[in-house]
Amino acid sequence: MKRILIGLIVAAVLAAGGWFGFNFYAQHRAAAEVEAAFEQIRKQGGKASHGKVAFELASRTLTVEDIVVTPGGESQAQIKIAGIKGTGVRLVDENRFSADSIDLAGLELALGEIGPAKVKGSYRVPQLTMRDYAGPLHAPNVPAGGSPIEMYRYALEQYASVTASSVAIPTLTFAFDGGSAGAGSGEFSYSGLAIQNLKQGRIGAMKADRANFTINVQQAPRADKLTGELSTIAINDIDVTALTAALDPQKAGDDSYHRIYGQISTGPYVATSTLGIRMQVDGISIDEIALQPSKFRIADVLAALPASDRSSLPTPAQSREMMEKLAGLYEGIRVGRIEIGGLSMTTPQGSPKLKAIRYQQGEFALEGLDAPTPQGQLKMDRFALKSFSVANLLRWAAGLTNPGQAPSPDQMLGLFRVLEGAEIKGVVSPYKTTRQLVTIDTISLNWGQLVGSIPSKANLVVKMVTPTDPANPAQRPLIMAGVDKLAIDLDLGAAWTESSGAFALAPATIDLGNLARAQARFALANVPRGLFTTDPVQAMSQAEQIETGAIELSLRDSGVVDLVVAQFSRMQNLSRDAARSAIVEMIRAQGEKIAASNLDARVAVDALAGFVETSGQTLTIKLTPLGKVPVVQLMDALNHEPIVALAQFRIEASTGL
Repeated sequence: MKRILIGLIVAAVLAAGGWFGFNFYAQHRAAAEVEAAFEQIRKQGGKASHGKVAFELASRTLTVEDIVVTPGGESQAQIKIAGIKGTGVRLVDENRFSADSIDLAGLELALGEIGPAKVKGSYRVPQLTMRDYAGPLHAPNVPAGGSPIEMYRYALEQYASVTASSVAIPTLTFAFDGGSAGAGSGEFSYSGLAIQNLKQGRIGAMKADRANFTINVQQAPRADKLTGELSTIAINDIDVTALTAALDPQKAGDDSYHRIYGQISTGPYVATSTLGIRMQVDGISIDEIALQPSKFRIADVLAALPASDRSSLPTPAQSREMMEKLAGLYEGIRVGRIEIGGLSMTTPQGSPKLKAIRYQQGEFALEGLDAPTPQGQLKMDRFALKSFSVANLLRWAAGLTNPGQAPSPDQMLGLFRVLEGAEIKGVVSPYKTTRQLVTIDTISLNWGQLVGSIPSKANLVVKMVTPTDPANPAQRPLIMAGVDKLAIDLDLGAAWTESSGAFALAPATIDLGNLARAQARFALANVPRGLFTTDPVQAMSQAEQIETGAIELSLRDSGVVDLVVAQFSRMQNLSRDAARSAIVEMIRAQGEKIAASNLDARVAVDALAGFVETSGQTLTIKLTPLGKVPVVQLMDALNHEPIVALAQFRIEASTGL
């Protein structure tokens, strides 16, 4: 029994010795692996040091203290970590390891002189925890002498090589200082940062409970301090590999779109200024952000940036190149939907409000505007730009960058390439300094089928009510007749068909509600493509080919005849009945002269006389060409011999209630 007991004691001592010996070996191995990783940084020209390294075998916990890393090359960055603690650390294979959790304490990243403005920045993360981590045992070599884009792509590639079920960062702070460069200084802080399901460069969800910022602006004429808070930030379905592909020169020929974000949303946002301005947003939502590697070339944009020396302004050629690069960059970004809801601002001049800003499928819209003006409150239900393109806008603006030289007509018309239409709805606005209001139901303008810079198809719709203006001499007869408002309903459409050379103005309707409603249909034939030009000489040359088609006019009286009669009555000091009879006689007398050379004209004269004799009628006149009627010759005849011009048409006219 005694021998057995001694044997057990010896076995226990040997086992304990083996355990501690293996634990010592494991710790030594861990320290060697850590030192090898740091030595790799030193071999690349950087500086790297660390403090105590410990490994506890039972829980497989590795700790490394006092880490300081300064990458090589021209980078002025420095990374400090007070301590890293990995629990449940184990080798997956020769190249990868995993850990149940990894805790970082006291992480600081200092960045020196970022960009041309030489702004200094720093990140501080007091605590970071990753769960169920797996990643490479050794990081690949950092690109020697790499550009910022290459370094960023390198970091993203490393990011895509790790997995974790969650990453938690209670607080993160970024501070920057522009120093004497005038870029200002400030701080952004985030709380409650969390990442879920990180795997192969994809993230299921990322959120932050709150973001706060403080920015000190030092620019003249007055310094300002901006403070703000953004709450409940959420980003879902993130694919970092899409951004990596967009930064890869090898993907320059990739024309497909890679989705980088599924959805981004935030809660309320509030910003205030020491200048007495306060802005608030109820929420922001963005869906489906994708990048096209062949167009999203950030490196090209950075290469086109001016040098850090600001003593000289960029030349027009440099400005155009830069804007062209930016236009290409915007073409490489596709966004499904953007919505910013509940905007309001408080200023010393008033408090404008906006219900929403929306962007979807190329349409940019402002909705629910309520804003003060010097004349009173302005309200608008909706303002929209159709087929809006930031890329086309930049290219159009680039063509105007010629200091001292006015833009050419062709350059100005290039705006038609930026948009395909605009719309305003539901406007109530003060009219000048009066207490009356202008109300706009709809103003809609659309165009398309561009020939060069000129649309060959357009449509304008206007529905509005405007007060008559006593200061306008042309409107005084209306005011004297008791007309204090004009209800305008306008619908104009024009289109050219290249295959047939036909041009039609239809519909063309204007309804002045309390006066008259006029309609017109107008057709042209043999309209050549060359007519759509800003060169007047070329346009006149091409116009000689155009032939006049049928013309149809109709006018419904809703008060305009009585208005004309009343005005004539005052001018001639006649009764209204006498004034009406006098006007009819004048029409018939003038008509007799015209009918002497064109019998068809008598029909039109009789119809016009009957239109004036009885109020509330509709006058219709139709002109049909008797043969080929060149437009240029017709215009010349109308200026010199109107009767000869009318003789080239068959005239039909009628009136009716």
